[in-house]
Amino acid sequence: MRRTPKDTQDSMRRLTRRALVVGGLQTGFVGLLGLRMRYLQVEQADEFRLLAEENRINIRLIPPARGQIYDRNGAVIAENVPSYRITMVREDAGDVDLVLRRLSALVDITPEEIERAREDLKKLRGDTPVAIADRVSWEEISKVAVNGPALPGVTPEVGLSRHYPSGGDFAHVVGRVGPVSDFDLSRIEDPDPLLRIPRFQIGKVGVEAEAEEILRGKAGIKRVEVNAAGRIMRELDRREGRAGANLQLTVDNDLQQFVQARLGNQSAAAVVIDCETGDLLAVASSPSYDPNLFVRGISVSDYSALTENKYRPLVPKTVQGLYPPGSTFKMVTALAALEAGIVTPEETVYCPGHLEVSGRRFHCWKRAGHGSMDLESSLRESCDVYYYDLALKVGIEKISEMARRLGLGVAFDVPMSSVKAGVAPTREWKMERFGQDWVIGDTVNASIGQGYVLSSPLQLAVMSARIATGRSVTPRLIKSIDGVEQPTGHGEDLGFDPGNLHQVRRAMYAVSNNRRGTAYASRILTEEFRMAGKTGTSQVRNITAEERRRGITRNEDLPWERRDHALFVNFAPFDAPKYAVSVVVEHGGGGSTAAAPIARDITLQALYGGNPPLEAYPSADRSRIKALQDRLRREREAREREAQGRA
Repeated sequence: MRRTPKDTQDSMRRLTRRALVVGGLQTGFVGLLGLRMRYLQVEQADEFRLLAEENRINIRLIPPARGQIYDRNGAVIAENVPSYRITMVREDAGDVDLVLRRLSALVDITPEEIERAREDLKKLRGDTPVAIADRVSWEEISKVAVNGPALPGVTPEVGLSRHYPSGGDFAHVVGRVGPVSDFDLSRIEDPDPLLRIPRFQIGKVGVEAEAEEILRGKAGIKRVEVNAAGRIMRELDRREGRAGANLQLTVDNDLQQFVQARLGNQSAAAVVIDCETGDLLAVASSPSYDPNLFVRGISVSDYSALTENKYRPLVPKTVQGLYPPGSTFKMVTALAALEAGIVTPEETVYCPGHLEVSGRRFHCWKRAGHGSMDLESSLRESCDVYYYDLALKVGIEKISEMARRLGLGVAFDVPMSSVKAGVAPTREWKMERFGQDWVIGDTVNASIGQGYVLSSPLQLAVMSARIATGRSVTPRLIKSIDGVEQPTGHGEDLGFDPGNLHQVRRAMYAVSNNRRGTAYASRILTEEFRMAGKTGTSQVRNITAEERRRGITRNEDLPWERRDHALFVNFAPFDAPKYAVSVVVEHGGGGSTAAAPIARDITLQALYGGNPPLEAYPSADRSRIKALQDRLRREREAREREAQGRA
């Protein structure tokens, strides 16, 4: 049917109204959309920018594995073991105190550790991971991982921690590591960024400290994406660092353990040096301590027990302890006189028990005197008057020159802490040190290793090796670095007259093997291993007249810290010297009774490369040696079981 004009007009009006309604709705929607976009882009821009930034990329350091330390035969003496720890990033944590409270409810953390963590979080950059707890258990790591959403900024990690499987046997050689302190940073001009990582471990003393840059390695870098809640979303990439170099020392693990056990709980030190290479096979100070206590930070009570011990367990006595060498210095005086042509081995000096010098009486240790003494008998029986007389003829300058030629008064370049040079005194030295002139009595005292003369056990071992070989044997402690052999300390010929050296060596042989020798009781019975040695007793102080009136006439009557030091040096075998040994027992009394037996036992252990047969010892010592060997065997087996348990 055909539509009328009126119908057409009505239809057009309806379409127009609908178009207006639809258009209005569309305009309103677009307007609302625009307003929302304006709200998001303008008014909320800062908030969304912050959220976008919080879902950001972090660059973090990867601590390198510290180089391990081995003995000369490949036994591990400083290693890295896995250690679980929990770290926190301050920027990601938000409310640090709240997160720490939640964390301490899950993990056993002491109040001291919490407070230390707060201090580290405050003073370090906000994006630096701070170790909150170290060496936590796997169960505690699991708890932290499960409760991750409630612990923003907290991350459980697996790292490496230092461990010393031999306990205190190498404490004074290898040393120890510990957390970086403000004092450590203050001594470094441009600190490695690694050192600013809280609780990062560096060497504090010993080889660990002296070879720190070699052992530390170089850090790696990783880039991680972190969300707004502080959780690591993913690792984007990493660049591995370089592990520290492995060191192989010259020390022998088994020999070092024996020496440490043989010294026992005495305040003492012993050094064994290879006469051919200068390798230090054993460097032991007693008493020792467990360096593992320092790795995480030692407790106040444990540290106080060490610092308050009168035997000074923290001191490496082998290189830091300085002692008057006593009669072990007599070879220096004898060689100085022989090389200067002032005396012949056959010339004699009469010993009535003393010598008058400038109105002062200098006594021999044997108050009744030794009678007529030549070079060999004077060393064999340790006559003091013979050397007083030599000193007056040769003078202090030649004596001190000979001392330095033999290694005394020299700070050797070994990577241990506080290596001392000792004192080989001269006229000039006394004037510079005290502002006083040298007097003849100073020379007399120096001739028998008293007065101003000071030496370390390391220097005494070097002296013995140089007398044994006639070469400038130099101590070596690092055998190789990452498998690269280091130069030996074989040394050059010292230019001694061979006849003079022979006379001194033969006299030292008589000390240990002649019935009248001061070390005859500590001789070696095995013919091919016979040793040459020299006893020494260095006076700490004189017994006063008042003390004598009170009946104190013997060294053992005095308090321990006022008794004489006991010393012994030797080399063996006599015909083909292989090892030289020095032993110092602080306040031990006589060298023949306290130091010589220890040195003999150590020498035999080195020569046999293990437990010697009991027949090598005088019969009076065999039961004691058998008991010591059995104890060491049990301790070694216990350590092996412990190592297997860790593996």
